[in-house]
Amino acid sequence: MAKSASAVLAAIRAQAVIALIRADGPANLLGCAKALSAGGLNCIELTMTTPGAIDMLAEVSRELPQIMLGLGTVLDADTASAGIAAGAQFIVTPIVRPEVIKVCRDTGAPVLCGALTPTEIYAAWEQGADVVKIFPAEFFGPAYIKSIKAPFPQVELLPTGGVTPETVGDFLRAGAFATAAGSALVSAAALKARDWAAITARARQFVAATRAAQ
Repeated sequence: MAKSASAVLAAIRAQAVIALIRADGPANLLGCAKALSAGGLNCIELTMTTPGAIDMLAEVSRELPQIMLGLGTVLDADTASAGIAAGAQFIVTPIVRPEVIKVCRDTGAPVLCGALTPTEIYAAWEQGADVVKIFPAEFFGPAYIKSIKAPFPQVELLPTGGVTPETVGDFLRAGAFATAAGSALVSAAALKARDWAAITARARQFVAATRAAQ
């Protein structure tokens, strides 16, 4: 049974880190998901830049029901609908896409909508985004999150880009709802080599850093 939107969002907030993965096949995604889970991270965003992402998401959703899977880099309504049908528990966009927000509102799936400027951020929130993904966050850092929260305390922000074990605590203390980490958490080299121990160890570093900040 699918979790409610509020339950998914509560789980993301509690986890504090979404792992961004661009896997090259279902076996690697399964292995990576298991490695992340062993390190204490159970929230994964599989990007649409991954070939066969929706089929892969459906397979992993069946195999690892304890993992909370989202579909990212979603740019249109059809992709959002297909992802939700395949088992995605949340949808992520890199930019403001009203048609994607509408599909998610209609189906009850949480949507994390990408934006950067104050105008984009508020527009995404006003149109129904549950969380606004600040992307790319590495150019402005935690100070930007704090600045945006001052006029928009009601807007939930999720910085993506530049999130590492060294910075994740700063982002959370600045007021971030949660964060998302890609290559700093799951490196392309570790994924290709199936170095699951390295990925588990890295996940543990992120978990320790978030716990210290919370």
